[in-house]
Amino acid sequence: MNVFIIGIGLIGGSFAKDIKRLHPESKIYGIDTDKDHLQQALDLKLIDFMSAYEELEKADMVLVSIPVDASVTELPKILELVNDDCVVFDGGSTKNLICKALEDHHKRRNFLACHPIAGTEFSGPSAAIEHLYEGKTNIICEVEKTAFKLQERALELFREMGMRIRYMNPEAHDKHIAYVSHLSHISSFMLGKTVIEKEKNERDIFDMAGSGFESTVRLAKSSPAMWTPIFEQNKENVIETLEEYIANLEAFKELLLRQDYEGIYKEMNDTNKIKEILDGIPLTKK
Repeated sequence: MNVFIIGIGLIGGSFAKDIKRLHPESKIYGIDTDKDHLQQALDLKLIDFMSAYEELEKADMVLVSIPVDASVTELPKILELVNDDCVVFDGGSTKNLICKALEDHHKRRNFLACHPIAGTEFSGPSAAIEHLYEGKTNIICEVEKTAFKLQERALELFREMGMRIRYMNPEAHDKHIAYVSHLSHISSFMLGKTVIEKEKNERDIFDMAGSGFESTVRLAKSSPAMWTPIFEQNKENVIETLEEYIANLEAFKELLLRQDYEGIYKEMNDTNKIKEILDGIPLTKK
């Protein structure tokens, strides 16, 4: 099996690790605009060969793990170059604009719109982790538009990697992911910004930062090059979630101003129920 990975970072590199483990006979080709990433991926044995679009015609499977704005422009080109028996899938955190960009493509049947909900705050080939996707959910959109034999090839790999499969339409995906992923990244970035600005005048503040701060601000280490296009593509849903989040923060502030500590206790106690939901989500350790 000839597997091409376009974008050799955390997502693409982790796929490469698992494919090599599950199918050691496969040949993995890497394509990346960052030549240093390509060389690192080769040195780390994530890929077997550096490659280019001109070789895509021999691909059996292509994973596109590049920023979502680039996916919108590059996926149509990639589909033009692959053969009819090749399945192309992506790992983007937004799905609506990507699916719309490909809805009339004459090779739409070769594309499977995916979002494996897995990752860490780290990026680049050195961030790749074996078993990253084990126990994680992979959202697949518009599966009915992908040729059955091609979707089955990809789904079999996902099952071998231990992923749970969920099917969703692109609009629902983008709305829900704004709450459970995009908002948490914004919160982390803005908490980090607030503390950095305060630290300019209070040099000791980071000496007081404990595990609670570290875990809350962890996502602020994520790549702005990846996340800015995500916020752009999912702007309407992200704004809606921000408005609700800001309203909750304002309400909490008002409880403090009124010295309504019973109300504060109730707010936190009601929210404690989220533990029951989160208990079923496997964590990724780096």
